[in-house]
Amino acid sequence: MSTPTINPLRVGLRQERVITPQCLVIFGASGDLTHRKLIPALFQLFLQRRLPSDFAIIGCARRPWSDDEFRERMAQALKRETKNNTKGVTQFLEYLFYESVDLQQPEDLIKLGKRLEEIDRIKATHSNRTFYLSVSPKFYGSGCQALARAGLLNDPKRSRLVIEKPFGRDYGSAQALNQIVQSSCQESQVFRIDHYLGKETVQNILVMRFANAIFEPIWNRNYISSVQITAAETVGVEERAGYYESSGALRDMVQNHLTQMLAITAMEPPGHFDPEAIRNEKAKVLQAAHLANELEPWKCCVRGQYEKGGSRSKPLIGYRDEPGVNPTSTTETYVATKLFIDNWRWQGVPFYLRTGKRLAKRLSEVVLTFREAPVHLFDAAGGSPTSNQLILRIQPDEGAEFRFEVKSPGSGMRSRPVEMEFSYEESFGEPSDEGYVRLLADAMLGDPTLFTRNDEVEAAWRLYTPLLELIEDRPWQLPTYPYESRTWGPAESDALLSKDELLWRRP
Repeated sequence: MSTPTINPLRVGLRQERVITPQCLVIFGASGDLTHRKLIPALFQLFLQRRLPSDFAIIGCARRPWSDDEFRERMAQALKRETKNNTKGVTQFLEYLFYESVDLQQPEDLIKLGKRLEEIDRIKATHSNRTFYLSVSPKFYGSGCQALARAGLLNDPKRSRLVIEKPFGRDYGSAQALNQIVQSSCQESQVFRIDHYLGKETVQNILVMRFANAIFEPIWNRNYISSVQITAAETVGVEERAGYYESSGALRDMVQNHLTQMLAITAMEPPGHFDPEAIRNEKAKVLQAAHLANELEPWKCCVRGQYEKGGSRSKPLIGYRDEPGVNPTSTTETYVATKLFIDNWRWQGVPFYLRTGKRLAKRLSEVVLTFREAPVHLFDAAGGSPTSNQLILRIQPDEGAEFRFEVKSPGSGMRSRPVEMEFSYEESFGEPSDEGYVRLLADAMLGDPTLFTRNDEVEAAWRLYTPLLELIEDRPWQLPTYPYESRTWGPAESDALLSKDELLWRRP
């Protein structure tokens, strides 16, 4: 079917909030995240004219760079973003400064404080500061304490703290880190970032549900039979083997990205569109969620690890052959698990979550499958119809599609499924912003709506604690099954759904 007609929203008509004068301080400015995501996202905000003239970015790392060296390196990082816009890059680089800082050295924080005061005077940033911890997770706690001791977090109205994932390694460590963070500053100052929540299509789940009367009445156990949430990647671990070996797919993707998508999909309507009202409802969902089999958790989860595959012209090595990976590693690169949510709306509806590397296709999506019609009127005419599905495409083809039955042409009453689609790029004339663009802007604006609160983080870790304990204490009960690269994961994951007479969606 044809794409529904929607009035296009052009770039010039965007209704965006302008960021207030301030200084953004990025710790870990020499790292990969700053080069690949943060600086390009800030450049996009600059191009959208959302950065004020009274603004500064200070990169901080242990390397002894000068302001000019930092600007040159960031110019190189922006090459693919510029599209011959050298004038724009030159203007943007004027916002950038650099200070050599080791978060473990108190004298470096004192020196940073003085540099901030100097830049406040030069750029008129009014002492408004956002500190972004893009450092190794092991430095999150000590980094917060160092900033607090230096007096840089004292003013809750002028200072904010952004913390990257992963926030802890398990329930206990997340609790301990929360205690450190909350002893260093107020919860209202803390922005725990999950870049999936910055995606336009994740936020669109809320709009589709609560702005359309056709969806919310059927968004419950009476009409929906199951929900699948998928985040699939075609790449391997690439240069992240050191991190991935100590993390695995469960910690890296399921506990945060997929669980946040689950919370937004399953949450109750908030009383009003307010950051805390929305986060309250998300927290309630996570507190009501549990593994499908809490007594025998190995029966509701499948782990896998990719092996060699690909084609003769483009062969792909297995995970154990990747540089930096233990040749006998049992770290999972694939996870599929089944959950239930014990509340009035979702009682008895299974939620299936899966993620993996080196799968057949790159995609992230939420699939809601509706219950079958109560009477199959057309069985005798050519087989029962397929279940209706609402597919929310998070990436890469941002949009949504609804699959339903229609009559096939010709005599008789045979039916066939068709799709009605919506595409962000086709409908609005532009692709949606990368997640970090929205989240950086919101953090600097002090809007916590799309950031995870302390109780959300702890509830998410608590949900997967039985699986993490199994992996560490009794790994033989939750083994890693091999799967060929560029397939849809181990066969055992199909069995997880076949018990319920269901299949994974394989687009």
